[in-house]
Amino acid sequence: MRTLCSSTLIGEFFVIGFAGLVAMKDPDLSMAQVWTVSGIAMFLCLVLCGVVTRPGGVALGWALQIALIASGFIVPTMFFLGAIFAALWWASVHFGRKVDEAKARFAAQSGEGSPSGA
Repeated sequence: MRTLCSSTLIGEFFVIGFAGLVAMKDPDLSMAQVWTVSGIAMFLCLVLCGVVTRPGGVALGWALQIALIASGFIVPTMFFLGAIFAALWWASVHFGRKVDEAKARFAAQSGEGSPSGA
């Protein structure tokens, strides 16, 4: 699960950075505001890569997905991109868990089939 989720989060890291560049064109927002929010979100993406398998990691990832979609109020394209990344996040969590379960079954089967005492 870690690999799939981390890949999604790294993609989001770059999308958030590019969205920050687009948001800078908004005359109502200062550069400090844009990069404070974008920087925190980008940092959270990187931190989540390391803690995604810990308790609460997936929930924090969902919170990030909601925030990414909500950023569409500033950069309208983010409604679409946020929805795409939310779908990717769901797929990463869902299929990542299935891969982890398959790996655990394979490891258990490999351990049972080995001869003992030879």
